[in-house]
Amino acid sequence: MSRIFNSELDSILEGTSRSFYLSLKELPNSIRPQVSLLYMLARTSDTIADSEQGDSGELMLALESYNDFSQGKTANLIDLSALADLQRNKSEASLLRNVEKIVSKIGEFSDSDQKEIRRCLGIIIGGQILDLQRFSSNAGSIIPLDSDQELDDYAYRVAGSVGEFWTRMSLDHIFQLTGEGQEEALFEKGIRFGKALQMINILRDIPADLSLGRCYIPRSSLDEYGMTPSDLIEPTKMDSFRPLYDRYLDLTDEYLASAIQYIEMLPHWKLRLRAACMFPVIIGKRTVSKLREGNALDPSNRLKIDRSEIKEVIKKVVFSVPSRQASMRILRD
Repeated sequence: MSRIFNSELDSILEGTSRSFYLSLKELPNSIRPQVSLLYMLARTSDTIADSEQGDSGELMLALESYNDFSQGKTANLIDLSALADLQRNKSEASLLRNVEKIVSKIGEFSDSDQKEIRRCLGIIIGGQILDLQRFSSNAGSIIPLDSDQELDDYAYRVAGSVGEFWTRMSLDHIFQLTGEGQEEALFEKGIRFGKALQMINILRDIPADLSLGRCYIPRSSLDEYGMTPSDLIEPTKMDSFRPLYDRYLDLTDEYLASAIQYIEMLPHWKLRLRAACMFPVIIGKRTVSKLREGNALDPSNRLKIDRSEIKEVIKKVVFSVPSRQASMRILRD
């Protein structure tokens, strides 16, 4: 892949983007820098918000300062060096130490692209700030979301909005849709695409979130099944949790179906764009299958796709993407 920014920032991007880097590598050059930059900007705010050490009030102050700085509302940014020193992941520490360099890249794009980058980042940070506010008073207890509406709002803010941004960049720089209602339909499916990936993260990472006092399984849903957030700490409660858990996996599958429809709406000859979208869908579907079979409450057995499977997915996408029929077949497998 050709250089996106410079060797330093590209190295940070690769170190923090993990499986998403597969999609970034395949994206057409006309939108790869914009999507890559949004990812780095959002990953920076996520690193701030999810810091395991640090007072929630201090994290909120840091996140708000970063938001104002990235939105161009102020030239001054709070010192993040102490927070960087607390990070276990070296790439995430590098993100915080290079915030000013990363944010400065926004100005290298057109006015319309700058507006869209800042708009999406603002939505994401808004969701992260709500998260900090919601969970800041846990004081050793586990706080759940209240309702499915809260869960849906959160999934839109931190991931559905990215599907919206990806779609906007694609329509502005790669192709156009002329049929009545087609753009609206593509945006709707793009949002559901993003929500699918966030739901997978939530349903895979329940033990890690619980350890931070956060429960993204809503209280109202747990009440329906006679369960509490504390029940989810016990891996032995998986059988009791399974019916509710499967309900959210079913919702995730519905979102993934929309993601496949999204790919079907893309021009067939835009092979790189289609491949970039295929990777997360196939990996997502395989992850959901593992979650249906395994114990998602067991912190010692994190359910994910291993490297050998990812290599297999890469081969399948590369060989199938030139054929619409073949690519749709592996997406629906």
